[in-house]
Amino acid sequence: MTDYKAKTNEITEIKLESGIDRVVWSKGVAAVGGKVGLSIDTHFVGNGSEVKIQLKDANGKSHGDFTEKIAGNKLWAEIVAPEKAEGSLTATVKLPKHSLEMKSNPLVVYPQIKIKSLKWDKPEARRGDILTITADVETVPDGTDAEIEIWEFDTDLAHDFIAKIPAEVNGNEIECKWEFDYKEDTDDIPSDEYLENGYKPPEYFFRVKLLGVSADSGLLEFKDWIVILVTDTSNKPLSNKQYILHLPDGSKIEGSLNDKGYAKVADIQPGVCRFEITETENSS
Repeated sequence: MTDYKAKTNEITEIKLESGIDRVVWSKGVAAVGGKVGLSIDTHFVGNGSEVKIQLKDANGKSHGDFTEKIAGNKLWAEIVAPEKAEGSLTATVKLPKHSLEMKSNPLVVYPQIKIKSLKWDKPEARRGDILTITADVETVPDGTDAEIEIWEFDTDLAHDFIAKIPAEVNGNEIECKWEFDYKEDTDDIPSDEYLENGYKPPEYFFRVKLLGVSADSGLLEFKDWIVILVTDTSNKPLSNKQYILHLPDGSKIEGSLNDKGYAKVADIQPGVCRFEITETENSS
């Protein structure tokens, strides 16, 4: 730590030396087309100071220059690994106004990879289901770390994050298990009558992230169930009564209670249902 000394009762001007403390990639490996962060830490560098970043591969070939600005002595830049980068990528950071320069450690660059055939093992999920998630990958060695993210889909693209699962490549494939359980209150799911574009059940997708590259799966739909038990004011079951169950999407199911006034309806849309007894000639 620099030590400054001065007498009291007089004005002393001190010049603070600016510097670059570190230039570090957020990870050690990225694939062509993958995103990776570059973290730059400085000291005594004013807000808005110009930062020039130059990218070169292992052969010294330039892959672009761009300019950013420092804020709070820090800068985070998101870099896309260039398509023609060979072997590795090094970032040279310059602050022209301060005559400062520093290079990053080399980022290992893999050839372009493909993540495809992202699949749930079933199109619908019920509470407690153990789902198998798979995806095929190309040009990635076995044992390479990957990450699976589970998201609840939103039509406005403000998806809700649900879970993160570590995985790895094995035989050009990624596979993991996930237990489905709906944690929210189904009362909060809007029914068809309250939505301009109609009822939408909760749906989910998974995202595979590998060496800075990502891909999303198709949608998984949530199916629920409801139990109906009907009694009179004396707590006597209403046996064998016909009923109509109005579902959240506006459709309906007709059925009959058993001799104990009970019915269970499975594989229905989650949300608020409306139930009514219908009188028939056979009603008792």
